[in-house]
Amino acid sequence: MNQVVITGTGLYTPEHSIDNDALVASFNAWVDAENTRRERAGDEERLAHSSSEFIVKASGIHSRHVLDAEGILDPERMRPRLRERDNEEPSIQCEMGARAAREALERAGLSADAIDLVIVGCSNLERPYPALAVELQAELGAGGYAFDMNVACSSATFAIETAANAIRAGSASRALVINPEICSAHLNFRDRDSHFIFGDACTAIVLERDDLATATERFEILGTRLVTRFSNAIRNNAGFLNRVTDADPLAVDKLFVQEGRRVFKEVCPMVATLIRDHLQSLGLGGDDLARMWLHQANRHMNDLIARRVLGRDPDEHEAPVILDRYANTSSAGSIIAFHLHRDDLTVGDNGVICSFGAGYSAGSVVVRRV
Repeated sequence: MNQVVITGTGLYTPEHSIDNDALVASFNAWVDAENTRRERAGDEERLAHSSSEFIVKASGIHSRHVLDAEGILDPERMRPRLRERDNEEPSIQCEMGARAAREALERAGLSADAIDLVIVGCSNLERPYPALAVELQAELGAGGYAFDMNVACSSATFAIETAANAIRAGSASRALVINPEICSAHLNFRDRDSHFIFGDACTAIVLERDDLATATERFEILGTRLVTRFSNAIRNNAGFLNRVTDADPLAVDKLFVQEGRRVFKEVCPMVATLIRDHLQSLGLGGDDLARMWLHQANRHMNDLIARRVLGRDPDEHEAPVILDRYANTSSAGSIIAFHLHRDDLTVGDNGVICSFGAGYSAGSVVVRRV
């Protein structure tokens, strides 16, 4: 079995950024207009304002990067405004993916033609087919084969295990895992409980056979472990059957919906157990971890999971937070944390990349700096 190392990562961050104050001003303007409309219609139910203080207390989020801020902040629209692409143009997610992938390849010291596997994993793909991964394979000039996969917020770690297994087994030598997340497109910006949650970003990871890698910085993959458990607590019912079931395409359930308190209670112990058991199977424990790159969905969830794994409160270096400025970027979140917070690790340091989300799904990737 071939040993697998991570040799490069890349990050595409959209230019537009929306802080909590701007998002709240837009939301509250819509609430005021909606409450006036309801009053005139004789509807006694009133909607409540949001606030920056509420958002920070609930999530730890202060701002988010998005592909389009103007459409989101327009109280009469409250969703991104993106141009439809011609079939002969690179798709939006292809463009995002190519930018992140080229940085990852540069860090790994590779040209795209050295890649023989491309996996695109994300929560929402902009089309069913042709596969976005195949489009990116062509855009980059990679070889081999490519395919898309979706395990919601865990898509990156699931794709890392899939790519690592292909390299271990010899069906690929070098792989690119790309996670283009346009979360702002499936977020209901008129839902007070979730209008602040998501941002947009794209990450890319290069995995190689250790004996082929030339990069100075390498992270050996010690092991991967995945778990899924079905739950309706996080759901999105948008799909190709909507038109044949005569479903309302603008219905609330065609966007992101969740039962936040239930998710917190059910996911945190599941993820902490996954990491602890995975570490134990590798002869490691919480004290052996120098870094935890956790899924960036909610500060309180990350603190609780890290506390259960480490047996104490983590410091800001052990469990770095990027959701304060990126918000929840679904599968890209833990990879952004890994991309931005690993340079200080030394040879022999261990870390875990962990994602968790809808499904439920969770993935653990334990790595060591070599």
